[in-house]
Amino acid sequence: MNATPRVLAVLDDILASAATDGRGALWHLAEQGRELDANLVRLPGGAEVGEHQEDVLDVLLVVVEGGGRLRTGGGGLELGPSTVVWLPRTSRRALAAGPGGLTYLTVHRRRPGLAIKAPSPESAYEGGEGPCMLDRVCPECGRLSEDPAPVFCSRCGERFLR
Repeated sequence: MNATPRVLAVLDDILASAATDGRGALWHLAEQGRELDANLVRLPGGAEVGEHQEDVLDVLLVVVEGGGRLRTGGGGLELGPSTVVWLPRTSRRALAAGPGGLTYLTVHRRRPGLAIKAPSPESAYEGGEGPCMLDRVCPECGRLSEDPAPVFCSRCGERFLR
């Protein structure tokens, strides 16, 4: 892919046309084939993003308008216009907008696809057993066939038991 650089947004225009008391994403990066995600987010005065932890991605947060406070495990950081904060993966954090609200841009690597996680030791395992695939194992060489109903082994030619 040989993409051409181009202007995707003018933040001043987006901010000027957005409701001043609105909350949430005002803009997000949506280009096909991208390796980054970016969001322009507005919090009205006094609004918060509760404490959370991002386990997979580092996030860069750039304050565009307003101010507030970032609570971290090590205390807190004051945020104002043009402040740039690195939020390393595994860090716990919460955001609180100041009285005039807080508008910020976040940028991070694109999220990996959803995956099934192994159960944590604290949680009860409610899975069950995986399907039995013994009928797909060659009785001669032990190879697992990819065919769901194999007749002969693709490695040694042995006939599967039926």
